[in-house]
Amino acid sequence: MQRIEKHPQTEHFLKSLGFPSVEVHHAFIHFDFTRPSRRILVIGPMGSGKTEFSARVWRDAQVALGKSDSIKALTATGPADRRKVFFIRSLLDLERFNEYPEDALAYRGGYERCGTSIARIQDSFALEEVLKDNPDIGTWIIDEASFYDERLVYVVRNASEQRGLLFILPTLILNFRRDIFNPTARLMLETATDVIPLTAYCEHPECLEDSFYTYRYYTVDGKECPALYFDPLIVVGGDRKKEDALEPNYCTRCDQHHYLPGKEYTYFTLKPLGELASRGEVSPLAEELKLLKHDAQRSQLAEHLHELYADDSRQEVCLNALLVTNMAERALMYLFSEQNLITEELLIMLTEELQLDREYMKKTLEHNRRSVNLDQPLLKGMLF
Repeated sequence: MQRIEKHPQTEHFLKSLGFPSVEVHHAFIHFDFTRPSRRILVIGPMGSGKTEFSARVWRDAQVALGKSDSIKALTATGPADRRKVFFIRSLLDLERFNEYPEDALAYRGGYERCGTSIARIQDSFALEEVLKDNPDIGTWIIDEASFYDERLVYVVRNASEQRGLLFILPTLILNFRRDIFNPTARLMLETATDVIPLTAYCEHPECLEDSFYTYRYYTVDGKECPALYFDPLIVVGGDRKKEDALEPNYCTRCDQHHYLPGKEYTYFTLKPLGELASRGEVSPLAEELKLLKHDAQRSQLAEHLHELYADDSRQEVCLNALLVTNMAERALMYLFSEQNLITEELLIMLTEELQLDREYMKKTLEHNRRSVNLDQPLLKGMLF
């Protein structure tokens, strides 16, 4: 919602209608297609209306296209008319809104049909191809832009500055850890010309505060189990609640109700164990991973959580994190894909030795752009 600057004539007019001195706001301003070369970052937690904002832009474009031909002089740069909108969605996001038509710009509560003006892509090279194939499109909406490689940011910037194209980038900037999502998100912040922040109500049943954060949790036996800090960075989830220890749920939460157990453990215990393993001392890490896999209550993680939340009102929900399966797989992938402490060879050997869930790891590593063939033969010789 945007505040209208006070103006004497506006104030006098409102007073003549019997209004007291009030602040007047725009609930929503129709989109301006006349301004070229913008990169508009629409940020906020899940459920804050980022994609719905894009749908409103799409609807405004349909109205603007119905204007006379003289309007094109205001909205076009070369062959590209900014009233013509194209929607880009990540291939990682296929599970969301799968009940809608293939050409849907879908959001919670509805969708718009895009016809041929929609594509699903995997990386910045695919975006370049779509841009090349559609020279008349002036406005590009790239949903969940943080899912892509860093190069995409410069593809967007160059096309925007050189051709007058307008890009709208509805995306998460903060991940479930409340950190900057990734290098792509950081570069988008650096190169954006406009930022539109959105918020939502905290989705905790006993809270009505504004929320800025995306919360990831799993549901096990009906219990809310917050994701541990070392949970994989990207785990694609849909918009339907899931009762599954491997598939997460997402919602938006305020500071008080955004639970994130395991952050101290990650830096005090897990990462030092990974550093030892990188120097050839694999046994301590292997022992902790074995406990996380088969007897989590005896692990150093459990000891840490019980001690940290002993006198804390969050104790029950944070300890529920120990109910989530595949904690060893998550911890090992964190050390490999994010901290680069574990080599691919060691990852394969520990996966084999500890009988970890290969299929889950292969899928998750692929989503996080660190694909590994976990089925290749184990080298001779034991590590520990």
